[in-house]
Amino acid sequence: MMVPIPGVLSADQVRVLRAELLGSDAWVDGRVSAGYQGAPVKKNRQLDERCATAIRCGASVLQALETNPLFISAALPNIAYPPMFNRYGEGMTFGAHVDGGVRIDPRSGRKLRTDLSATLFLSDPQDYDGGELEVVDTYGVHAVKLNAGDMILYPATSLHQVTPITRGERLAAFFWVQSLVREDTRRALLFEMDTAIQTLNAAGGADAARRTLVGCYHNLLREWAET
Repeated sequence: MMVPIPGVLSADQVRVLRAELLGSDAWVDGRVSAGYQGAPVKKNRQLDERCATAIRCGASVLQALETNPLFISAALPNIAYPPMFNRYGEGMTFGAHVDGGVRIDPRSGRKLRTDLSATLFLSDPQDYDGGELEVVDTYGVHAVKLNAGDMILYPATSLHQVTPITRGERLAAFFWVQSLVREDTRRALLFEMDTAIQTLNAAGGADAARRTLVGCYHNLLREWAET
């Protein structure tokens, strides 16, 4: 299940975040965090995730997501890896790969199972050519290039890549989520149910039907959640 999440950050928030990120001198070769599969196909720059700028900016992203109902409904987050930041200039790319199944937080040493991958765009599409996030699933290849401040959430099991930049620069945040519900098909079912509940609430649907659906949602969540 791929879910676009618009407006995670406002235009002002994006502007402030970009200024702080681009003003940092802690950018390093992106291969420092790549595994065996990713290193040969990764060509970008990455902000040192241990630096103060990365920590502050990552915290601001997570703070925005804590109150984003669409993210919470789609991800059912348990643990989020501290957001990281990358930039792609002309000729840079990240070839086809699958994200590692477990990440270790370099600050706490805590292990996190990567159920979901997230990319938060910090450059507008007109500012660069190329740089699409291409995600492969059973229905084909999906190219994603969103407005600055918008985010895409997708299964970390997906084969994906960032296509080569031919003009300009692409700046983004990226991170992983360990969900309360491990299986993507189950998360998708719960997301569809929650969306239906919200639609019924907005439309003033029958109370009895809404109570039944809410009860089914929480009973399924209780059955499937791993805490």
